[in-house]
Amino acid sequence: MKHGILQTHASLITFFSQLIDLFIIPLFLYGSVYFMGSELLPLSLVVGALIATMFFQFMASVRGLYLSMRGESIETEFFKCFKYWTVAFLLAAVVMSAFIKDGNSISFAFLTWYVSVVVYFLLSRVSMRGFLRYIRRKGYNQRNIVIVGAGDVGIKLADNIYQSSELGLKVVGFYDDEAQGLIETKQQGLEVAGNLNDLLNDAKLMNFDRIYITLSMRHMPYIKDMVEALADTTCSVVFVPDMFAFDLLNSRMGHLNGIPTISIYDTPMEGANRLVKRIEDMVLSAIILTLISPILLIIAIAIKVTSPGPVLFKQNRYGIDGKPINVWKFRSMTVADNGDKIVQATKGDARITPLGAFLRKTSLDELPQFINSFNGEMSIVGPRPHAVAHNEEYRKLIGGYMLRHKVKPGITGWAQINGWRGETDTLDKMEKRIEFDLEYISNWSLVWDLKIIFLTIFKGFVNKNAY
Repeated sequence: MKHGILQTHASLITFFSQLIDLFIIPLFLYGSVYFMGSELLPLSLVVGALIATMFFQFMASVRGLYLSMRGESIETEFFKCFKYWTVAFLLAAVVMSAFIKDGNSISFAFLTWYVSVVVYFLLSRVSMRGFLRYIRRKGYNQRNIVIVGAGDVGIKLADNIYQSSELGLKVVGFYDDEAQGLIETKQQGLEVAGNLNDLLNDAKLMNFDRIYITLSMRHMPYIKDMVEALADTTCSVVFVPDMFAFDLLNSRMGHLNGIPTISIYDTPMEGANRLVKRIEDMVLSAIILTLISPILLIIAIAIKVTSPGPVLFKQNRYGIDGKPINVWKFRSMTVADNGDKIVQATKGDARITPLGAFLRKTSLDELPQFINSFNGEMSIVGPRPHAVAHNEEYRKLIGGYMLRHKVKPGITGWAQINGWRGETDTLDKMEKRIEFDLEYISNWSLVWDLKIIFLTIFKGFVNKNAY
């Protein structure tokens, strides 16, 4: 194995990457303004550049962007850069706009600055990964690793590493007391090199760099003894907990005053994600409310003319973290159920007014919820809010049902554009809706939100199950 100077100074590579980022952001602002024909930067632009640079560096440091690139895909690293830079740019733009009078002449420079930094992040990360991948295929900058435990977790880890050659990790074998011979993995020729006593002897001979322990939690006392014994070697030891025993939701590593923690059920709406989501909801809700205001007025008049009762009504729903909120809707029935027992609308329901049937079929009765979204009680995209009575019923019947409240409820959602909307007259229909809701929460991104909003225009308004 060829370690080489790059492996010895891997942390130096990340340091220079951070240093270059530190200078690129203000440099590109200067270049964008200079491109517009001004050689001098106003004080407001200097302040804006400093704010953007410092805030990006702060977010990158807090969220571990500049940690070793081993173990993280290039897509994940670039998305982190894109997300932190977008938030930093918006913050700087707000500050600078308060001092710049000639907005028209500088707005294009702002846009050029934002796009050029995004392109830089993409090209720099791709180039660095390409360079590292090339030298690792040549045998340099690689780390040989072994896996303790030839069970499901160990095999999944080996397959993941084999499919990610850019990580610079190479599995050379397993160690296990209960298995022997060749192990069926995507990397051919992997076998059990010995038992756990052999592991200690081989580790002292420095035959590998890292040891990944994938034994189940029931082996914890034995793992503790083995880790203490491995302290007599120079190998790095990494514990991989058997998290596949749980249905994870946004699991992540963390710490509490120096104590390492692993979250099993968590929300994606933390830190920069929460801010990005809130900006998305405020901006899009304001635009949509402005565009649909004539439609809202027409519907309100039509409801008032065609049936007695209020134009709008509000229902109690569970919001984020299960906290109660009031959701606004256009009245589509002769009654407005909001008690402990809610009867879902069914096909041909006598309570639905003729106009209400049209509003429900086209989802126009949901339009007032953009006010909820603008106010911060809901999001444009998220799991649809159910009646409180239904929440209390289904939380007892469907495992993980309440996890859908780890984010704000939405006007449209991943389940709805996939056809799971309307009446849930059977348990399996509700289970399918929850499955799509949890998939959305697990994989949330701004791009996915925009995709759902776009698809809602064509697939989300009219549905045969809506009545």
